[in-house]
Amino acid sequence: MTFNDRSTPLALLRTRRSGKPRDMVAPGPSPQQLDEMIAIAARTPDHGKLFPWRFVTVPDDARQALGEKLAAILRSEKPGCTPRDEEAAIQFATQAPALVVVLSAPVVPHKIPVWEQELSAGAVCMNLLHAAHAMGFTGAWITGWAAYSDAVRDLFGSEGQKIAGFLFLGTPAFPLEERPRPALSEIAHRWNPGYGPDA
Repeated sequence: MTFNDRSTPLALLRTRRSGKPRDMVAPGPSPQQLDEMIAIAARTPDHGKLFPWRFVTVPDDARQALGEKLAAILRSEKPGCTPRDEEAAIQFATQAPALVVVLSAPVVPHKIPVWEQELSAGAVCMNLLHAAHAMGFTGAWITGWAAYSDAVRDLFGSEGQKIAGFLFLGTPAFPLEERPRPALSEIAHRWNPGYGPDA
């Protein structure tokens, strides 16, 4: 299989895979390309037409400032935080040419369950990765401690929202290698009347 094959829609889907943000180099997507990726990502299943997600693009000239804020938050939240930990937080924010933070922003209260709205936010992240791949870039969907910190969340959104992921985008510095994939027989089954835990 040729990886990163974008010759047909099915080849695109079959060959998309994540790259490591630390191994992404320029060129990254331009602001116009990022806007197009976000518009494509927003074409995701969304029960109730609630748009329960938000995108925050972190410009190049703000990445260092974000890193310093992450380091300060880590210092306040992690007992025994070391200078090396703070350096890692700065490196996290400044790696890869482009960064889009995706927020899960459920509409509450609403008849559409929050879980369905959160699933839609996950679908948005996946669509963003597909759009990046289709445009010739690689991407990575990363969480980590920062995604679960309310103080970090407050840099991008508000209470009631969650960071669904940090989406790093760029050009791979090295050829991407395939990762292990489960055998279809391990993850896909055909239902029958005797199917289930008591069968």
